[in-house]
Amino acid sequence: MAQGTIAKKGKMSKLEKRNTLVAYSFLAPNFIGFLIFTMIPVVFSVVLSFMNWGGGQEISFVGLDNFRYIFNNFSFTKSNLGIALKNTVYYTIVTVPLTLGCALGLALLLNKGVRGARVFRAILFFPYVASLVAICVCWNFLLMKNGPFSQILSHVGLGFSKSWTSSRDLAIWAIIIVSTWRNAGYYMVMYLAGLQGVPIELYEAGTMDGANAWQQFKNITMPMLTPTTFFCSIMMVIYCFKIYDVVAIMTQGGPGRSTKMLVTYIFELSFGGEGIATSAQYGVASAVSMVLLVIVLIVTFVQFRGEKKWVNYM
Repeated sequence: MAQGTIAKKGKMSKLEKRNTLVAYSFLAPNFIGFLIFTMIPVVFSVVLSFMNWGGGQEISFVGLDNFRYIFNNFSFTKSNLGIALKNTVYYTIVTVPLTLGCALGLALLLNKGVRGARVFRAILFFPYVASLVAICVCWNFLLMKNGPFSQILSHVGLGFSKSWTSSRDLAIWAIIIVSTWRNAGYYMVMYLAGLQGVPIELYEAGTMDGANAWQQFKNITMPMLTPTTFFCSIMMVIYCFKIYDVVAIMTQGGPGRSTKMLVTYIFELSFGGEGIATSAQYGVASAVSMVLLVIVLIVTFVQFRGEKKWVNYM
């Protein structure tokens, strides 16, 4: 009896090992890809921020010289880092609430059983999966000097003498509009999932207590959507701080430096850019990347702390 039990346990152990190996074999490609394309480059970037390397010469240790270089004569109106940081923060502060507000509004409208709601959901979500290059080219046409937007605004006395992307004051708003329009549909789906998880009994109880639509939204809908809003805000802030593609396609950081973002500045330092560097400065670019990493970590930490207070308040 004892020998049979031991043998049985031995067979189970072999089966468990086989199942574990099978599970690891399915997970291995993802882990290997993460290690090669994410983990190793991140670690190398941290190390490189303390090095001097242009790609063509030997790597040399320079300590904090790269950080001194980017913070030398730091100014929000003159230095490249200061202007890029100011533009990125401004873009984030405007884009995040605007995108989440539009997404929540659309989700509330489509959550009420509107006829053709599925079609509208697909239409609103489509920009998120469409070709970004095609989207930016179309928006450049819409926002050009004689484009549809300018013509519509000219009828109300707000005509512009140049295209949005060629104006120092309007270029960043062109980026904000495109980003909001592209991402609102994605976060609308997130909010729809959150709204469908709110128990209907809460609204019925609110109606019986005499709560109107605004009171139900404030005291029932928003508190129940707190986890969704927190997740969406975290993801949106991270997206805004690493914005590059829309800027590169629509304005290339211009006109002047009006739409230069942190990642745009990093790219110019890495591969050379007009007014920045005539050759690659990987060490300096890595130092700016570390600054961006610290900023995102601080913002995320503040959001986590604020989310706890928000939940307690709600």
